[in-house]
Amino acid sequence: MHAPAPPPVTPAVRFEGEMRHFGSVRAVDGVDLSIAPGEFFAMLGPSGSGKTTCLRLIAGFEQPDAGHIEIFGEKVEGLPPYRRAVNTVFQDYALFPHLSVGENVAYGLRVRGVGRVEREKLAREALAMVKLAGMETRRPAQLSGGQRQRVALARALVVRPKVLLLDEPLGALDLKLREEMQSELKGLQRALGLSFVFVTHDQGEALSMADRVAVFNEGRIVQVGPPEEVYERPATRFVAGFVGSANVLEPAEAAALGGAARPSSLRPEKIVLLAADAPEPAGAAVVEAGIVEMSYQGAVRRVTARAASGLHLTAAVPASASAVAAGDTIRLAVPKGAVQPMEGEG
Repeated sequence: MHAPAPPPVTPAVRFEGEMRHFGSVRAVDGVDLSIAPGEFFAMLGPSGSGKTTCLRLIAGFEQPDAGHIEIFGEKVEGLPPYRRAVNTVFQDYALFPHLSVGENVAYGLRVRGVGRVEREKLAREALAMVKLAGMETRRPAQLSGGQRQRVALARALVVRPKVLLLDEPLGALDLKLREEMQSELKGLQRALGLSFVFVTHDQGEALSMADRVAVFNEGRIVQVGPPEEVYERPATRFVAGFVGSANVLEPAEAAALGGAARPSSLRPEKIVLLAADAPEPAGAAVVEAGIVEMSYQGAVRRVTARAASGLHLTAAVPASASAVAAGDTIRLAVPKGAVQPMEGEG
């Protein structure tokens, strides 16, 4: 006898044909989406792509013009934010300057009618969770940007939402602190087992933290998948150019470099700069080209070269590689499998 199939898992968040228009602008244009319980899910895209509107639709700050939203199986269109099992961390933190850190964190509990002793206890626990134990009596103005971000996170978590929404919460931090907070957020999400829905325009944030990434453009999701898949196998020209950078190849160019005769992408770091006396690698396509532009970027040099055929390729090569300069003729090797066909043009 076959074992019975496990029951289907109810998504933490589900969009079905979601639409939101502002006049003639289709901010969200027929989005279908399913986010799993306990998943760190990133919505990635440029300004105006629809990602923040989708977050606001989940939170209840916007209502859809068409389609359905479910949170753990409950249809929520029409429900106000306070009746949804979600909470939001904003980029500007939205802390009350006249309240202490502890009072800020406990504010949502106070609104819900939780007694003072219990809400102070829960606030202390939430602050300890984000490494701010003992900060209860300080005011927001006495904290650094990173500490204020942690207070906002504790305030969102203290009411025990089923889904935590994060609207570019690291955007106001400097690079080093942003990288530290990326690691801390991911660790906290794993420890809590909550679904995190993270909106960002920074592809590095999305790739480093998310279990899956949805790439938005013009109100639609153009690709969704694990970070490695979205980066290594971009589905469209837009994804190839927005998530990192890529050489976008026409069908004939892709075929000449060992790929299929289809529009394709080739990541710069896949291309190998061959030394003058190096043999051609087995299975690789080798292009002789003249350097038209170079830039030093620390660990790598970015080299753009033009072949006699007119093909332009940009390669990211180790900065320690053989010294080359604009005008030099070089050989670039494209390994087998590096040229990835794309599904669409958008």
